[in-house]
Amino acid sequence: MDKMTKITRWAISAALVSIPFASLAAVNLPEGTALDLTKIQSLIETIANFLIVIGVVVAVIYIIWGGIKYMMARGDAAQVKDATTAIKNGIIGAAVVLGVGVILRTLAGLITRSFFGAGQ
Repeated sequence: MDKMTKITRWAISAALVSIPFASLAAVNLPEGTALDLTKIQSLIETIANFLIVIGVVVAVIYIIWGGIKYMMARGDAAQVKDATTAIKNGIIGAAVVLGVGVILRTLAGLITRSFFGAGQ
C-alpha cells in the first residue's frame, strides 16, 4: 500500500471518529443547573457499576476460556501450564475489578460525606 492511500485512510478514519464530537459541540445545555454532591455520587456509582459489570464479565469469560484450554490440553504440560495461568489471571482480574469497585464506592461516599453517616 502506498503512502498516499495510508494517509487517506487515516484521514477518513479521523474524520469519522470526530463527527460525534462536532455534533455535540452544537448542543445547548440548559443554564442554571447546579451540580451537587449527590449528582456527583450518582455519576461515579453509575460509571463504577457499568465498569464493574463489564470487568467481571470479561474476567469470567477469561476463566471459562482457561477451563476450555485446560480440558483441551490432554495432559500436555505446557498447555496445562498456560491454561492454569489463564485461570489464575482471570481470578486475579476479577479480584482487581471488585477491589476497584470497593475503592470507587468508598471515594464516592467520602466525597459526598455520607461514608461516616454525616449525610444522613
